Amino acid sequence: MIAQAVAVSEDPDEALDLTGLDPELVDIFVEEGVDLLDHSDGLLARLRQTPEDRELLAGLQRDLHTLKGGARMAGIMAVGELGHVMESLLEAVVDRRGELGRDGVPLLERGFDRLHGMITRVGERRAIAMPHALIAEFDARSRGETVAQALARVDSAESAETSVAAPKVELKPLSAPISEAPLGEEDDIGARAPQEQVRIRADLLDRLVNYAGEVAIYRARLEQQLGAFRGAIAEMAATNIRMRDQLRRLEIETEAQIIARYQREHESTDSTFDPLELDRFSTLQQLSRALAESAADQVSLQTTLDDLTRQYETLLMQQSRVSSELQEGLMRTRTVPFEVLQPRLRRVVRQASAELGKQVQLKLDGGQGELDRNVLDRMTAPLEHMLRNSVAHGLEKPDKRKKAGKPEEGTIRIAVRREGSEVVLEVSDDGAGLDRAAIRRRAEARGLVRSDAVLSDADLDALILEPGFSTADEVSRLAGRGVGMDVVASEVRQLGGTLDIHSTPGRGVTFTLRLPQTLAVTDAVFVRIGETTFAVPIASVRGVGRIARDQIDNVDANYRYGGEDYAVHDLGNLVGQAPAKAEGHLQMPLLLIRAGDLRAAVCVDQVVGNREIVVKPVGPQVASLPGIFGATIMGDGRVVVILDVAPLVRRQALLPRDQVVVPAPVVETRHVPLVMVVDDSVTMRKVTGRVLERHNFEVATAKDGLDALERMVDVVPDLMLLDIEMPRMDGYELASAMKADPRLRNVPIIMITSRTGDKHRQRAFEIGVERYLGKPYQEHELLRNVFELLAQQRADDGYRHD
Repeated sequence: MIAQAVAVSEDPDEALDLTGLDPELVDIFVEEGVDLLDHSDGLLARLRQTPEDRELLAGLQRDLHTLKGGARMAGIMAVGELGHVMESLLEAVVDRRGELGRDGVPLLERGFDRLHGMITRVGERRAIAMPHALIAEFDARSRGETVAQALARVDSAESAETSVAAPKVELKPLSAPISEAPLGEEDDIGARAPQEQVRIRADLLDRLVNYAGEVAIYRARLEQQLGAFRGAIAEMAATNIRMRDQLRRLEIETEAQIIARYQREHESTDSTFDPLELDRFSTLQQLSRALAESAADQVSLQTTLDDLTRQYETLLMQQSRVSSELQEGLMRTRTVPFEVLQPRLRRVVRQASAELGKQVQLKLDGGQGELDRNVLDRMTAPLEHMLRNSVAHGLEKPDKRKKAGKPEEGTIRIAVRREGSEVVLEVSDDGAGLDRAAIRRRAEARGLVRSDAVLSDADLDALILEPGFSTADEVSRLAGRGVGMDVVASEVRQLGGTLDIHSTPGRGVTFTLRLPQTLAVTDAVFVRIGETTFAVPIASVRGVGRIARDQIDNVDANYRYGGEDYAVHDLGNLVGQAPAKAEGHLQMPLLLIRAGDLRAAVCVDQVVGNREIVVKPVGPQVASLPGIFGATIMGDGRVVVILDVAPLVRRQALLPRDQVVVPAPVVETRHVPLVMVVDDSVTMRKVTGRVLERHNFEVATAKDGLDALERMVDVVPDLMLLDIEMPRMDGYELASAMKADPRLRNVPIIMITSRTGDKHRQRAFEIGVERYLGKPYQEHELLRNVFELLAQQRADDGYRHD
């Protein structure tokens, strides 16, 4: 058969057989196919609401017809065959030769999801199989047969075809227009001719945006230098005025001396001519006159420079306008509407609900709102985590919803809106809400919360953002491993955004994500503490204020603004510098910060002002430090750090509580030990993690030293398994940093590495590593060392507290 042109297996590791296929033509088909399927997904969502709408059915039929023609032309026959039977079903329904039925839309959704998966695999050059069962199901529905009858008919047709030579498939050259369909197809494809659009590589566009940012920085430097030049011209004008005054006095003094001498010599000189007429003082007079002319020339030159400066200022203003328009245009090309993500999110919800036997629909409000493509790309996986969690944890089964007086079909809603320079995403469901009792039990079991601690609902809700936290009793494909919400929180934090949780028992939960509209350019407030200037993104700034100096001494000082209380903090203490003094101010300047539930009034020495800045990424070592969002370059070439104040405030607020509330070691309060595996090898992390999980350990993983340090900001493991050779920060560096940190120095470390020489082993022991194992390790040896170190740690902690 023709279908044998592609592989019939969907083994993840099996490559697509490109024999007889044109790779470039295949790529063109994949690109067009993704666009067609995304368009079809929107029609499917509307068809679910109005199943009898013939226009929607006809639109889906046209999309499938185009997809089928492109697939056959590219030689991807499995896609073409499935698209053909799906088109036949829709054609029968549109021509009123058949009915879609109650399960028709879900069947179409299954078909389109399968098509999307197949095209994705083709784009990744992985093998795809002919979906015989699904083809038979569509074929049976379109013919009014049972699936068994359709399968039997297909088998007999295939048997008959084996005695006939398979028809030759002609691959069209790349110069042929895409709209050309195989023989026998209708120029329907031509009806979908692309608009005048240009596709460029994302990295090229990012570079252009970066260059536009560099131009903005150079323009700022030119403006600053031109301002200095204007100041120099003003000084020159003042000097010329002073010089003219001195010359005028010199001329007066010169004439006075000439007259005085003339009077003394009046008796002995010829009275016919005066001294000036005899040029007796011609040299002094000529020098005075020449100096006056030079001064006039200098004034003329100053006027010329002043005129040129005004022209340069006009040109720079025009260049600034064009540069800003260029930058805005490039930024608009990098922004995409959120609704482009809708088909993918719908598929996630459909797959999760089908697996769990739940009825769920996804609704999107404000999908036309635009985000930076980089922001959207980085938020795609976190949003998928949130949707899966909503289906797995939030929404009830249909019978439970019916008993609770809710519709059997649950609803997940994503609302997109813009607030200032932020894009706000609200992800909500109408499920049971967060189970705070289960969250508390799990938190106490992990040692995150003491049994007698008093926590607000917001504090309990925030615990689901802890790494490795899950309330699921069983581990499934969708829930129970404790990954998901911590990934969301980490990604939002790295983007400089905030995450807020609001849950109502029995009515659902709402996650509010506030994200920057773009990562390249933002408005920022500049503040000074000591001799250092920092930039704070204006998205997190709610205002500025002043507070009396005597109020700062109060530990529980608050500042009232907009009907809300803002806890007073000092920026110097937050960044590790001397406290703010604000010399010359009667009151202390305050920067009012709001992020989620956090309200903070931060004391600074001076609020310099605000301006648009170009955000520059910093190195991984600096970016791993909490509170650093990036950096920007000022007009004079200075580099200014961009601060995210909220994490700094949260970190400081936790320090006293950690010292007072949790005097006992973490091992005594955590029921299940937490082991962190730090290795750049995915296989090593997975294999070691499974070994530990089989022995009832909780496992956290990190891909290198910096990743481990970032994760240990929120949680301290009971034991660490550490590799040596890793990117960014190796095992020696991480171990040294941990032993120098009072919060982490008591965590036992087992190094597991292929470097088994005495030199490497001695270096590890000098740092303070407790055990040293070689790769590949023996499972029993690893577990013996783990149990011994944990037992020894418990004994040491008990001795310290006795």
